[in-house]
Amino acid sequence: MFKTILKFLKKNYEEVVHSIAFYPVLISIAFLILAIGGVKIESLEMVTAIKKRVPYLFIEDYETARTILSTIIGGILSLTVFSFSMVMLVLNQASSNFSPRLLPGLISNKKHQIILGFYIGTLLYCIIILTTLGAYGAASNSVGLSTMFGAIASLTCIGLFVYFINSISGAIQIHNIIERIYDATSKHLEKEFKNLKKFKIVVKSINTETWTTLSIDKTGYFRGFDISIMKDSIKNKENHIEIIPYINQHIWQGMPVLKIKKTVSEEELKNLIFCFNISSDRHEGDKGITGMIKLMEIAVKAMSPGINDPGTAIDVINKIGQLLCKFLKYPNIISKTVADDNLIITEHTICATELMRILIQPIRLCSKHDNSVLYVLLKSLQFTKENPHISNENKAIIEKELNALKYDIEENITNKLDKENLMQLF
Repeated sequence: MFKTILKFLKKNYEEVVHSIAFYPVLISIAFLILAIGGVKIESLEMVTAIKKRVPYLFIEDYETARTILSTIIGGILSLTVFSFSMVMLVLNQASSNFSPRLLPGLISNKKHQIILGFYIGTLLYCIIILTTLGAYGAASNSVGLSTMFGAIASLTCIGLFVYFINSISGAIQIHNIIERIYDATSKHLEKEFKNLKKFKIVVKSINTETWTTLSIDKTGYFRGFDISIMKDSIKNKENHIEIIPYINQHIWQGMPVLKIKKTVSEEELKNLIFCFNISSDRHEGDKGITGMIKLMEIAVKAMSPGINDPGTAIDVINKIGQLLCKFLKYPNIISKTVADDNLIITEHTICATELMRILIQPIRLCSKHDNSVLYVLLKSLQFTKENPHISNENKAIIEKELNALKYDIEENITNKLDKENLMQLF
């Protein structure tokens, strides 16, 4: 039961944190507590003494405080509606011009969530203080400090609004979107490559024909194998487990996903399947191959007849070329030990053939009539092939993709001079 709850929390954590309502809800709760606390401390002797020393900082008049709070509520409400409208406009534009897959990244922008949360929190705070003011009546002067806090928060909202307009206008620029995805993917690849030093690298495949094979009962995209929810009875025994799919591979119901060397109980077999994290969303996050797929889709969208933006496609291809150089340095098979080296887990990474099929082929097919994009794609593949850290096997696969690109140039570029210039690059 505990492991089921733990898996549920892990699975929904990212979705909750990246929700557009996450930070606004937290900040609104903080403002609610501040409003209640502010009303409570109004009657303290220390606060009363401060009011007498600097009375010009506190609003004691009932009508003045009421007018100020009402004005703030109306103004912040307008700012909130306008800001949310701007967010919806940005999301719609990004979906239409670039790719619908970019929406989660734009929604999960923490800065914009915090700003919207500050708006809503200030609005909630002023409503509570205005309600309290009405409850105490005109004869009371017990909300001077709280009204001052509301005025300060409203001035802060004005400054945040200016920053929000500047930030949202930059967030929609395709160059910044591409750079954000590239940075997130690149940092993830570098981190994973450093972690490889802790594990044993296996060059050749392991003979697992006689091992017990387990099939999955779900359909979706493989997101990882969670060792933390594995039963201790499996971890503490000497055994060897092979995870068949690579990260982000689509898995069909009934497909074999795991092989185990030594026989284990039926309950332990069910627990091994339970450790698989399967998602219905192919584009979840910007890490690893997922970020590269998003970049590919931006390039494909840019080369569509309705958009026709080869400049964006060229920018994306240059980024994909750099990421391919890092990704193709990974070994195809990685073995690691857990639980005091008792259990060995072998994992597979996506092969170069799949990378070419998923990333390069869609761009090549959509841009085969544009010699400027083909030129950059050709140079990018050649740059990747010349990387000394890539195996000869992966270089041979890149060479096949270059041959396919050469064929497309010969068949689709009609201008003789342009075709000659591209063919000289081979």
